Amino acid sequence: MSDELIDPDIRKAHTLPSRFYTEESVFSEVVAGFSKCWHFAAHVSQLTEHNVLPLEHMERFVGEPMLLTRDDGFRCLSNVCTHRGMLVSTEACSASVLRCGYHGRTFGLDGCMRNMPEFGDVESFPGSSDNLREFDLKRWNGLLFAGNGPSRFADCLAEIESRVGWMPIESFEHDPSRHRSYEIDANWALYVDNYLEGFHIPYVHGDLHEELDYDSYRTELFEGGVLQVGIARGTESCFELPESSPDHGQRIAAYYYWLYPGLMLNFYPWGLSVNLVIPISVNRTRIVYHGFIWDHSRLGKGAGGGLDKVEEEDQGIVEAVQRGVMSGTYDRGRYSPTKETGVHHFHRMLAS
Repeated sequence: MSDELIDPDIRKAHTLPSRFYTEESVFSEVVAGFSKCWHFAAHVSQLTEHNVLPLEHMERFVGEPMLLTRDDGFRCLSNVCTHRGMLVSTEACSASVLRCGYHGRTFGLDGCMRNMPEFGDVESFPGSSDNLREFDLKRWNGLLFAGNGPSRFADCLAEIESRVGWMPIESFEHDPSRHRSYEIDANWALYVDNYLEGFHIPYVHGDLHEELDYDSYRTELFEGGVLQVGIARGTESCFELPESSPDHGQRIAAYYYWLYPGLMLNFYPWGLSVNLVIPISVNRTRIVYHGFIWDHSRLGKGAGGGLDKVEEEDQGIVEAVQRGVMSGTYDRGRYSPTKETGVHHFHRMLAS
């Protein structure tokens, strides 16, 4: 793949060829690159009730079963027992040790092997290879990101910090009732395409259009991601921005952050909705939602109020687009220079 596939000048550029959404070989090549990215693991509040949290979605992103533990700190460990490869933990729990349910091998919350039945006569046992492998883990304002030898990430976090670092994100509360998991018949990149532009809002999301000032909607690009800023109409719900905010004085209804490849951090006056776009196959994708509450009194209001309805509308559109790009009559389109800069930015990342 070549960066020239997508012209840097959006006025001249053509969109991604349809093969990016329809061919298994292209899908596999793109998704293989996810293993070197940082990915959202959890918010620290998810480890308040339980101190062991399996990360099923990481298997799709990096090809490794992982889990988080909380003891004197937070760790990201392999979720694979070093005896016979059984998954150590399959659901969130509270425990002082990790115990494999296959043959009873136990590990400390730091991943070090503690005990193994019927291994008294095994020579040179245990060794370092009998411990659970530890993976990279980064913590930012209560958000935990994990990876398997991931690339740079500091620039993305610095960008988010400069805009929403004033929020008490660390103290947001996990709300399990806001958890959603959907599977859609569409390529993962089509879902990201749709997220990265507000162009479709007046045509697809009638209720959301009533909340947001479409003419003031703006998109900002940065290395590794995109920010879309939604401005509230009239008296609709918006942030009470401190003077330290670069947007002080504006009626911001939502900050929509996308980080490559499939993480959406949607900040609303009520809190944070985290969306994970998880590729399953070339034409099948899982979408996972997590909700973290800041202000319960603002739930159900403004741009972040009708998320289930917006999601249902988006899914219908994206699945229909998947059918369309599989047609022999379609290959590539053109970009709107005013409304699709985020999509163009994403496509250049994929093409390179």
